[in-house]
Amino acid sequence: MSIAVEHEKRKREILEKALDIFVEEGFEDTTFQKIAERCGITRTILYLYFKNKREIFNFSIKLFTDGIEESLKAIIGEPGLDHTEKIVQLVDRTIAECIRSRRLLQVIHDYLGHLRIAGTDTDVRVRRRTIRMKHLLAGIIISGQKSGEFRAFPVKIWTELVYALVESEIFRLTVLGREDSGCLTEAARFVAESFRAHPSGTVHG
Repeated sequence: MSIAVEHEKRKREILEKALDIFVEEGFEDTTFQKIAERCGITRTILYLYFKNKREIFNFSIKLFTDGIEESLKAIIGEPGLDHTEKIVQLVDRTIAECIRSRRLLQVIHDYLGHLRIAGTDTDVRVRRRTIRMKHLLAGIIISGQKSGEFRAFPVKIWTELVYALVESEIFRLTVLGREDSGCLTEAARFVAESFRAHPSGTVHG
């Protein structure tokens, strides 16, 4: 195994363990020393991979969101699903991940609050992490329109509508402290069904 590959492998292991600490203790109470101890290395060695705790946290979140993205791509690539069902399953899978990672979302919410107080534009940071999911949604809608399954409508508007369902779930979990998604999956199906070109759900060539 090359040095570069071994370095990236070790870096990923550190991020995975660091993410557990952030979830357990929150951003503020997590320290560089605690991360080093959890990984079984010294602070000096940890500095070879990351320059500070904030960088570790940001990379950990990227690791988390990349995992969700790969899961969503698998749904999109499923040949047995029509575009309507792909949208429903994409929202359902994302919501399931949000519920499973509820504590992490709360940590992220607190971290963003800390950044806002410091004068950082958190909206830009959030958009940077979520733009790819919107692209995946838009891709499904565009493909559905080209196939005739979906009627013609502004893709950006409908993409924002579907994504708003996910945002509402994140708000419920992090701010309101809810423990389930209520009827958001059913809401996603209702919205996706409204995209169809024909009420019956059939596509005419």
